[in-house]
Amino acid sequence: MLTPQWLDQLRSRVALSALVGRSVRLQKAGREHKACCPFHNENSPSFYVNDEKGFYHCFGCGAHGDAIRWMTDHQGMAFMDAVKDLAAEAGMDVPEPDPRAAKAAEKRDSLHDVMAAAQEWFKTSLASPEGNSALRYLDTRGFDAHTIQRFGFGFAPEGRQALKGALSRFPEEMLIEAGLRIAVEERDPYDRFRGRLMLPIEDARGRVIAFGGRILAKTKTDAPKYLNSPDTPLFDKGRTLYNLHRAAPAARQSGRMVVVEGYMDVVAMAAAGIAECVAPLGTALTEQQIEMLWRHVEMPILCFDGDKAGQRAAMRAITRALPLLRPAHSLRIVRLPEGLDPDDLIKAKGARAMEALLSEPKSLIEVLWEAERDAVPLNTPEDKAGLKARLMAHVDAIQDPDIASLYRREVQDRYSAFAFPKRESKWQPGGGGQSGFQRGSSQKGGKWNSRPAPAPSSPESISRLNRRHEQGGTRDGLSAAVIAGLIRWPDILMRHAEALARTPDLDPRFELLIDCCGGSEALESARLEAILRQSGAEPPTPADYYGFRFGFLGNGENPEKSAEELTQAIQLLIERPVLESALQAATARHEREFTDETFAEQQRLRERKLEFDSRLRHMATRHASS
Repeated sequence: MLTPQWLDQLRSRVALSALVGRSVRLQKAGREHKACCPFHNENSPSFYVNDEKGFYHCFGCGAHGDAIRWMTDHQGMAFMDAVKDLAAEAGMDVPEPDPRAAKAAEKRDSLHDVMAAAQEWFKTSLASPEGNSALRYLDTRGFDAHTIQRFGFGFAPEGRQALKGALSRFPEEMLIEAGLRIAVEERDPYDRFRGRLMLPIEDARGRVIAFGGRILAKTKTDAPKYLNSPDTPLFDKGRTLYNLHRAAPAARQSGRMVVVEGYMDVVAMAAAGIAECVAPLGTALTEQQIEMLWRHVEMPILCFDGDKAGQRAAMRAITRALPLLRPAHSLRIVRLPEGLDPDDLIKAKGARAMEALLSEPKSLIEVLWEAERDAVPLNTPEDKAGLKARLMAHVDAIQDPDIASLYRREVQDRYSAFAFPKRESKWQPGGGGQSGFQRGSSQKGGKWNSRPAPAPSSPESISRLNRRHEQGGTRDGLSAAVIAGLIRWPDILMRHAEALARTPDLDPRFELLIDCCGGSEALESARLEAILRQSGAEPPTPADYYGFRFGFLGNGENPEKSAEELTQAIQLLIERPVLESALQAATARHEREFTDETFAEQQRLRERKLEFDSRLRHMATRHASS
């Protein structure tokens, strides 16, 4: 039996450009090949072959197909002859015919006949007096005659046996198997669709395989608003996208595919001129449907309603997509204004408003971040840690190691910026030609209005100093040497105050020095030393930075060189906590997951730490002989 899976494997083993290139002269065009179309006469190339997606397409005459279709349409071969030739070339054995499969195929053909007959009857019923209520509803939606005809709208009359009577030439069992009738124990079967506006659901070849029906009578409060066919031998709702057979050619022209929540949204979008639109059928987007979308475009756009249900639908789609992500293949998300669906938006603001939204979709990671960030209040450290855990759980679902690594880094960067915000800092012009640094300030009317910091000798300042010291402020040799250098060269403090203010876990004495930059008085070494002592802190002594022989701590005969070396030392000081934090996190992650990826990340950061230590040793000892 030639299963869809076997045929897909056959197509994947055939290089389509090589196959077509045997009889058509192809030219490389980016990731595709192009040529003058072999199916019609033309002077400029409009025929393209895409090996990645496995199809050819002519934008002039519309010729489209895969390797098998090329053999049948261009080479004139019968289907099975084409399959056998391609299988021999690909080194595959053609499965032996299965009598049961042949019988199932014959049954599918019969069910197609049933569905085609049902569609014709529904269309006829819409044009009858019984269909007036359905026509009035279509008119309220703004669907013109062309749209009604194009999408095949119909009407299922009231009556439990109406369809059975209309399709009496087919056995009852076939009507039940096609999903048109419902069989129940100890009762007569009855029509599934009654008193509903009907819309055919078609396969990739445009054949009717199922139906969707919208209720019209408001009195039926217990009936579902929309009712779809059940799964049948023809219809698998998890593997079907409504309108794909129309949207696929349009997507090849526009380069995009839009996914909306329901088939009535698809019709509304098409009526507004957006033809490359599909919808799942009563379920969340499945893995199979995502793969189907990727066969046509690499970045399909999911367009969800702006209510909570739409948000949940977006998250379900993202969760399904994460394990499937691969290079250049992802999803983009558009959220409509709250309370609006595509039809509402188009009616209220026109097709241009919808196009404007579709032109600025958000990335998958952006939506994932926003959804988890806004899911619950984040008032405590535990709440924020929960946010990180939820985000990392999503990242862990990604199977592609490169994409997972990039997502993990992106999530960590976003989380760090959110959980550990940088302290606000603004520069304020000072008097007498001096520049000042004031933290916690804002600009109004062109002037900086500062929130004064506590005086260095106040109880609040001393308490804050002691508290930060208890919480892990470091007083190692590098910190002590830089503090001593800043006291010796106060002008350097002014240049780097903002960067130091943003650096976590520094020696608390840095904060006292930075506070001094906000005043109008000139910074002098003696004043800085006095401020440290008033706050209960002592200036560093040579014993505190024993072994660090920085040039900026020497006699100061070369101010420019001293300033350069002190700047280098400050940069090392700022870089160190970031590097150590990243290494600590990578080590913990490797101990928890123990994968090749986590080991490689840990080793990379260890190498960076060794390089950092080497730079520090070289800088600190190069003046040892001076």
